[in-house]
Amino acid sequence: MEPEIRRVGAGDMRDTGDLSKKGGAVDGDVTVIAESAWLLALFCVGCGAGIGWLVTVLARWLVTLRWAPFKGPAELLTSVPEPWLSVGGVAVGALLGLVVGFVAVHESLAVSVSRSRVALGIRDASQEFEGDEIGLVARDGKQLVLLGADGMELAREDCRLPWQRLAGAFTEHGYRWADEDPYREEFRRWVPGTPGLPEGADALLQARAAARKKGEEDADDARELRRELLRLGVVVRDEKKRQYWRMPQLP
Repeated sequence: MEPEIRRVGAGDMRDTGDLSKKGGAVDGDVTVIAESAWLLALFCVGCGAGIGWLVTVLARWLVTLRWAPFKGPAELLTSVPEPWLSVGGVAVGALLGLVVGFVAVHESLAVSVSRSRVALGIRDASQEFEGDEIGLVARDGKQLVLLGADGMELAREDCRLPWQRLAGAFTEHGYRWADEDPYREEFRRWVPGTPGLPEGADALLQARAAARKKGEEDADDARELRRELLRLGVVVRDEKKRQYWRMPQLP
């Protein structure tokens, strides 16, 4: 699905949302890369409608078998006369797809890049960084990573945007880009009681592990705990259900 990519002049900040309006004036153009909300929602609605129709087809097939799992619910469903069965299946599927689409839009990342500022927006929140804070922008698997000149991590966000276009936007505005986190090999796997961590970091990592087990319901808590760890000088990355950490060698 193609993302929405906009170029906005410094003197015209309309229609870019909070990502391009916060932080005052910027130097030169601003590039905003974000998934199109309408296209994403329509895609999910279309998929949901298709799945709803397939459910009615599957139900009609199941009732023709002598034995099949979920045959009871299938018989109940096919007791609805046509065309209401098909219409209802499509309508319910489309409605569920619309809900999924709204959630997907809410969870999607939007990136605003100018020569003097970078902003990352997700879940109605925005993180903003001055251009001279950023030493390197890197891809780490499915995550976008902003690194300071000292190797300290500034931000790490899940990203579904096309990497080639992100790389082009950042390099066009004068930022260094890497296709892999240059500090990836420095990360060590965390287990409770790991030596070498600063005071309080182990407890934060344990709390973050618990929050991640709860899934999306505690995603904001896990993000906040990541920021607390950064204040202690500890960088965290996730791989499946495991946490890995590193501590930059600050001058």
